[in-house]
Amino acid sequence: MAIEHIRLSQQAKDQLIKLKRVTGIENWNVLCRWALCLSLAEQTVPPSSKIPADSNVEMSWKIFGGRYADLYMALLRERCVRDGLGTDPEVVAQQFRLHLHRGISYLAGNRNLRRIDDLTALVTSHDLAVAKDNC
Repeated sequence: MAIEHIRLSQQAKDQLIKLKRVTGIENWNVLCRWALCLSLAEQTVPPSSKIPADSNVEMSWKIFGGRYADLYMALLRERCVRDGLGTDPEVVAQQFRLHLHRGISYLAGNRNLRRIDDLTALVTSHDLAVAKDNC
């Protein structure tokens, strides 16, 4: 497996603290799953950058993904293939980190996200926009 442990940047930790307060979701891994899926739904490749692992927020891949860890890995690998990056474990791990941090930034920067219900509205509105684009 390409990803064993995940350590977030201090900026991502601060953003997750805000998101925990706003949504009432208490677990880092749940918010991180939302963030990953939000970033994977974005059509563009996340910009390559060096993201420090300078916070004390760390979790294993098993904790991150829970019982759907294999599904998250499959989605991530598929996205890497679609982006023309291949599925080398190093590439997959790097793309995971980039997608995760981009997704956390998207969630934290969304001024309409004020409670947990807004997360589902965000997904629904995104799904409707994608469906319109595909028609």
